[in-house]
Amino acid sequence: MIARLRINWVILRTCIEERLVYRADFAFATLVRFLPIVTQIFLWGAIFAVHSDQPKQKLNGYSYDDMIAYFLLAMVARAFSSMPGLATGVARDVREGTIKKFLIQPVDFLGYLFWHRVAHKLVYYIVAVGPFALVFFLCRDYFSGWPDNFTIVGFLISLPIAFLIGFLIESMIGLVSFWFLEVSSLIFVYMMLNYFLSGHMIPLDWLPAPVNAWVIYLPFKYLAYFPASIMLGHYTHAQLINELLIAGGWILILAVANRVMFIRGVRRYGAFGG
Repeated sequence: MIARLRINWVILRTCIEERLVYRADFAFATLVRFLPIVTQIFLWGAIFAVHSDQPKQKLNGYSYDDMIAYFLLAMVARAFSSMPGLATGVARDVREGTIKKFLIQPVDFLGYLFWHRVAHKLVYYIVAVGPFALVFFLCRDYFSGWPDNFTIVGFLISLPIAFLIGFLIESMIGLVSFWFLEVSSLIFVYMMLNYFLSGHMIPLDWLPAPVNAWVIYLPFKYLAYFPASIMLGHYTHAQLINELLIAGGWILILAVANRVMFIRGVRRYGAFGG
Protein backbone atom coordinates (compact mmCIF):
# COMPACT_ATOMS: atom_id res chain seq x y z
CA MET A 1 0.00 0.00 0.00
CA ILE A 2 2.79 2.44 0.92
CA ALA A 3 4.65 1.58 -2.29
CA ARG A 4 1.55 2.19 -4.37
CA LEU A 5 0.93 5.54 -2.67
CA ARG A 6 4.53 6.52 -3.33
CA ILE A 7 4.16 5.59 -7.02
CA ASN A 8 0.93 7.58 -7.32
CA TRP A 9 2.57 10.60 -5.69
CA VAL A 10 5.51 10.43 -8.12
CA ILE A 11 3.10 10.19 -11.07
CA LEU A 12 1.07 13.15 -9.82
CA ARG A 13 4.14 15.30 -9.13
CA THR A 14 5.75 14.43 -12.47
CA CYS A 15 2.57 15.18 -14.43
CA ILE A 16 2.17 18.54 -12.66
CA GLU A 17 5.76 19.43 -13.55
CA GLU A 18 5.08 18.36 -17.13
CA ARG A 19 2.07 20.66 -17.33
CA LEU A 20 4.09 23.57 -15.94
CA VAL A 21 6.84 23.25 -18.56
CA TYR A 22 4.74 25.13 -21.14
CA ARG A 23 2.77 27.08 -18.59
CA ALA A 24 2.39 30.20 -20.75
CA ASP A 25 0.77 28.20 -23.55
CA PHE A 26 -1.37 26.29 -21.05
CA ALA A 27 -2.50 29.52 -19.38
CA PHE A 28 -3.37 31.12 -22.71
CA ALA A 29 -5.37 28.09 -23.82
CA THR A 30 -7.19 28.11 -20.48
CA LEU A 31 -8.12 31.79 -20.71
CA VAL A 32 -9.35 31.45 -24.30
CA ARG A 33 -11.95 28.94 -23.11
CA PHE A 34 -13.77 31.76 -21.34
CA LEU A 35 -14.55 33.60 -24.59
CA PRO A 36 -17.66 31.49 -25.41
CA ILE A 37 -19.30 32.92 -22.27
CA VAL A 38 -19.73 36.25 -24.06
CA THR A 39 -21.27 34.44 -27.03
CA GLN A 40 -23.72 32.60 -24.77
CA ILE A 41 -24.86 35.82 -23.10
CA PHE A 42 -25.50 37.51 -26.45
CA LEU A 43 -27.12 34.38 -27.90
CA TRP A 44 -29.62 33.93 -25.10
CA GLY A 45 -30.19 37.66 -24.95
CA ALA A 46 -31.32 37.45 -28.59
CA ILE A 47 -33.47 34.36 -27.94
CA PHE A 48 -35.23 36.03 -25.01
CA ALA A 49 -35.31 39.35 -26.90
CA VAL A 50 -34.13 41.17 -23.79
CA HIS A 51 -33.47 44.41 -25.64
CA SER A 52 -36.79 44.48 -27.47
CA ASP A 53 -40.08 46.05 -26.48
CA GLN A 54 -41.60 42.66 -25.67
CA PRO A 55 -38.94 40.46 -23.99
CA LYS A 56 -39.83 36.86 -23.26
CA GLN A 57 -40.31 36.22 -19.57
CA LYS A 58 -39.88 32.43 -19.55
CA LEU A 59 -38.88 29.60 -21.88
CA ASN A 60 -39.67 26.11 -20.63
CA GLY A 61 -39.63 27.40 -17.07
CA TYR A 62 -36.32 29.30 -17.44
CA SER A 63 -35.96 33.05 -17.41
CA TYR A 64 -33.10 34.84 -19.16
CA ASP A 65 -31.21 35.14 -15.87
CA ASP A 66 -31.81 31.44 -15.16
CA MET A 67 -30.32 30.45 -18.52
CA ILE A 68 -27.17 32.54 -18.07
CA ALA A 69 -26.74 31.22 -14.52
CA TYR A 70 -27.29 27.66 -15.78
CA PHE A 71 -24.63 27.93 -18.46
CA LEU A 72 -22.12 29.52 -16.11
CA LEU A 73 -22.60 26.65 -13.66
CA ALA A 74 -22.54 24.08 -16.46
CA MET A 75 -19.23 25.59 -17.57
CA VAL A 76 -17.80 24.93 -14.11
CA ALA A 77 -19.02 21.32 -14.24
CA ARG A 78 -17.64 20.82 -17.74
CA ALA A 79 -14.26 22.11 -16.57
CA PHE A 80 -14.21 19.10 -14.25
CA SER A 81 -15.75 16.49 -16.57
CA SER A 82 -14.12 17.30 -19.91
CA MET A 83 -11.15 15.07 -20.76
CA PRO A 84 -9.56 16.44 -23.93
CA GLY A 85 -7.23 13.97 -25.58
CA LEU A 86 -7.77 11.12 -23.11
CA ALA A 87 -9.44 8.60 -25.43
CA THR A 88 -7.24 9.52 -28.39
CA GLY A 89 -4.14 9.21 -26.21
CA VAL A 90 -5.10 5.71 -25.07
CA ALA A 91 -5.83 4.67 -28.65
CA ARG A 92 -2.49 6.06 -29.79
CA ASP A 93 -0.60 4.16 -27.06
CA VAL A 94 -2.30 0.92 -28.09
CA ARG A 95 -1.83 1.50 -31.82
CA GLU A 96 1.84 2.51 -31.57
CA GLY A 97 2.73 -0.09 -28.94
CA THR A 98 3.90 2.36 -26.27
CA ILE A 99 1.37 0.95 -23.82
CA LYS A 100 3.57 -2.09 -23.29
CA LYS A 101 5.82 -0.12 -20.95
CA PHE A 102 2.94 -0.18 -18.45
CA LEU A 103 2.71 -3.97 -18.81
CA ILE A 104 6.31 -4.60 -17.80
CA GLN A 105 6.63 -1.97 -15.07
CA PRO A 106 4.90 -1.85 -11.64
CA VAL A 107 2.61 0.97 -12.79
CA ASP A 108 -1.09 0.43 -13.35
CA PHE A 109 -2.09 1.93 -16.69
CA LEU A 110 -5.55 3.06 -15.58
CA GLY A 111 -4.10 4.45 -12.36
CA TYR A 112 -1.53 6.40 -14.34
CA LEU A 113 -4.25 7.86 -16.57
CA PHE A 114 -6.25 8.86 -13.50
CA TRP A 115 -3.42 10.70 -11.74
CA HIS A 116 -2.33 12.27 -15.01
CA ARG A 117 -5.80 13.79 -15.34
CA VAL A 118 -5.86 14.87 -11.70
CA ALA A 119 -2.61 16.75 -12.31
CA HIS A 120 -4.11 18.38 -15.40
CA LYS A 121 -7.17 19.58 -13.49
CA LEU A 122 -5.11 20.88 -10.56
CA VAL A 123 -2.94 23.01 -12.85
CA TYR A 124 -6.00 24.08 -14.84
CA TYR A 125 -7.80 25.41 -11.78
CA ILE A 126 -4.71 27.13 -10.44
CA VAL A 127 -4.71 29.11 -13.67
CA ALA A 128 -8.50 29.42 -14.06
CA VAL A 129 -9.59 30.25 -10.50
CA GLY A 130 -8.97 33.97 -11.05
CA PRO A 131 -10.91 34.21 -14.34
CA PHE A 132 -13.71 32.07 -12.89
CA ALA A 133 -14.00 34.38 -9.89
CA LEU A 134 -14.01 37.45 -12.14
CA VAL A 135 -16.67 36.01 -14.47
CA PHE A 136 -18.98 35.05 -11.63
CA PHE A 137 -18.48 38.43 -10.00
CA LEU A 138 -19.38 40.28 -13.18
CA CYS A 139 -22.37 37.98 -13.75
CA ARG A 140 -23.55 37.97 -10.13
CA ASP A 141 -26.82 39.72 -11.00
CA TYR A 142 -27.94 36.66 -12.99
CA PHE A 143 -28.10 34.62 -9.77
CA SER A 144 -31.09 34.97 -7.45
CA GLY A 145 -29.06 34.17 -4.33
CA TRP A 146 -27.20 31.46 -2.46
CA PRO A 147 -28.92 28.12 -1.81
CA ASP A 148 -28.82 26.46 1.61
CA ASN A 149 -25.65 24.82 2.93
CA PHE A 150 -26.86 21.28 2.22
CA THR A 151 -27.35 22.16 -1.45
CA ILE A 152 -23.93 23.81 -1.67
CA VAL A 153 -22.30 20.69 -0.22
CA GLY A 154 -24.19 18.58 -2.74
CA PHE A 155 -22.90 20.81 -5.53
CA LEU A 156 -19.31 20.49 -4.31
CA ILE A 157 -19.68 16.70 -4.20
CA SER A 158 -21.14 16.66 -7.71
CA LEU A 159 -17.98 18.22 -9.19
CA PRO A 160 -15.59 15.31 -8.41
CA ILE A 161 -18.42 13.00 -9.47
CA ALA A 162 -18.47 14.79 -12.83
CA PHE A 163 -14.71 14.35 -13.06
CA LEU A 164 -14.85 10.62 -12.29
CA ILE A 165 -17.69 9.85 -14.68
CA GLY A 166 -16.13 11.92 -17.45
CA PHE A 167 -12.78 10.20 -16.93
CA LEU A 168 -14.22 6.68 -16.82
CA ILE A 169 -16.35 7.11 -19.93
CA GLU A 170 -13.50 8.51 -22.02
CA SER A 171 -10.95 5.97 -20.79
CA MET A 172 -13.43 3.20 -21.63
CA ILE A 173 -13.80 4.55 -25.16
CA GLY A 174 -10.02 4.63 -25.47
CA LEU A 175 -9.79 1.00 -24.35
CA VAL A 176 -12.00 0.00 -27.28
CA SER A 177 -8.81 0.41 -29.34
CA PHE A 178 -7.69 -3.01 -28.12
CA TRP A 179 -10.34 -4.37 -30.49
CA PHE A 180 -10.50 -1.54 -33.08
CA LEU A 181 -7.21 0.30 -33.49
CA GLU A 182 -8.86 3.40 -34.98
CA VAL A 183 -11.53 4.89 -32.72
CA SER A 184 -11.62 8.47 -33.99
CA SER A 185 -15.11 8.03 -35.44
CA LEU A 186 -16.35 6.60 -32.16
CA ILE A 187 -14.82 9.52 -30.27
CA PHE A 188 -16.51 12.00 -32.62
CA VAL A 189 -19.91 10.35 -32.09
CA TYR A 190 -19.36 10.37 -28.34
CA MET A 191 -18.42 14.05 -28.30
CA MET A 192 -21.59 14.96 -30.19
CA LEU A 193 -23.80 12.85 -27.89
CA ASN A 194 -21.98 14.13 -24.82
CA TYR A 195 -22.52 17.77 -25.82
CA PHE A 196 -26.25 17.15 -26.13
CA LEU A 197 -27.00 14.52 -23.47
CA SER A 198 -24.89 16.15 -20.74
CA GLY A 199 -27.02 19.28 -20.81
CA HIS A 200 -24.19 21.42 -22.11
CA MET A 201 -26.20 22.49 -25.17
CA ILE A 202 -29.60 22.97 -23.49
CA PRO A 203 -31.00 21.95 -20.08
CA LEU A 204 -32.18 18.36 -20.18
CA ASP A 205 -35.60 19.25 -18.84
CA TRP A 206 -36.21 21.07 -22.15
CA LEU A 207 -36.31 17.71 -23.93
CA PRO A 208 -39.73 16.26 -24.80
CA ALA A 209 -41.20 13.62 -22.49
CA PRO A 210 -40.43 10.51 -24.57
CA VAL A 211 -36.74 11.43 -24.78
CA ASN A 212 -36.36 12.93 -21.31
CA ALA A 213 -37.82 9.75 -19.77
CA TRP A 214 -34.67 7.74 -20.58
CA VAL A 215 -32.00 10.46 -20.92
CA ILE A 216 -32.24 11.28 -17.19
CA TYR A 217 -31.14 7.74 -16.31
CA LEU A 218 -27.93 7.93 -18.35
CA PRO A 219 -24.63 8.97 -16.72
CA PHE A 220 -24.13 11.91 -19.08
CA LYS A 221 -26.33 14.29 -17.09
CA TYR A 222 -23.84 14.20 -14.21
CA LEU A 223 -21.24 15.85 -16.47
CA ALA A 224 -22.97 19.25 -16.66
CA TYR A 225 -26.73 19.32 -16.06
CA PHE A 226 -26.76 17.79 -12.59
CA PRO A 227 -24.26 20.16 -10.89
CA ALA A 228 -25.86 23.22 -12.50
CA SER A 229 -29.38 22.11 -11.53
CA ILE A 230 -28.31 21.61 -7.93
CA MET A 231 -27.26 25.24 -7.53
CA LEU A 232 -30.42 26.43 -9.25
CA GLY A 233 -32.50 24.62 -6.64
CA HIS A 234 -34.10 22.03 -8.92
CA TYR A 235 -33.66 19.22 -6.36
CA THR A 236 -35.07 18.75 -2.91
CA HIS A 237 -32.71 17.38 -0.28
CA ALA A 238 -34.17 13.88 -0.64
CA GLN A 239 -33.90 14.01 -4.44
CA LEU A 240 -30.34 15.27 -4.19
CA ILE A 241 -29.28 12.38 -1.96
CA ASN A 242 -30.96 9.92 -4.31
CA GLU A 243 -29.19 11.39 -7.36
CA LEU A 244 -25.81 11.30 -5.62
CA LEU A 245 -26.33 7.63 -4.80
CA ILE A 246 -27.25 6.89 -8.42
CA ALA A 247 -24.15 8.75 -9.58
CA GLY A 248 -22.05 6.66 -7.18
CA GLY A 249 -23.57 3.55 -8.72
CA TRP A 250 -22.62 4.73 -12.19
CA ILE A 251 -19.05 5.35 -11.04
CA LEU A 252 -18.84 1.79 -9.71
CA ILE A 253 -20.29 0.33 -12.93
CA LEU A 254 -17.95 2.33 -15.16
CA ALA A 255 -14.90 1.53 -13.00
CA VAL A 256 -15.61 -2.20 -13.21
CA ALA A 257 -16.23 -1.93 -16.96
CA ASN A 258 -12.87 -0.15 -17.41
CA ARG A 259 -11.02 -2.81 -15.44
CA VAL A 260 -12.70 -5.70 -17.29
CA MET A 261 -12.01 -4.12 -20.68
CA PHE A 262 -8.37 -3.48 -19.81
CA ILE A 263 -7.77 -7.03 -18.58
CA ARG A 264 -9.44 -8.59 -21.62
CA GLY A 265 -7.79 -6.13 -23.96
CA VAL A 266 -4.31 -6.93 -22.65
CA ARG A 267 -4.94 -10.64 -23.26
CA ARG A 268 -5.40 -10.05 -26.97
CA TYR A 269 -2.83 -7.27 -27.29
CA GLY A 270 -0.02 -8.02 -29.74
CA ALA A 271 2.44 -5.31 -28.55
CA PHE A 272 3.27 -4.21 -32.08
CA GLY A 273 4.92 -0.91 -32.83
CA GLY A 274 6.89 1.24 -30.40
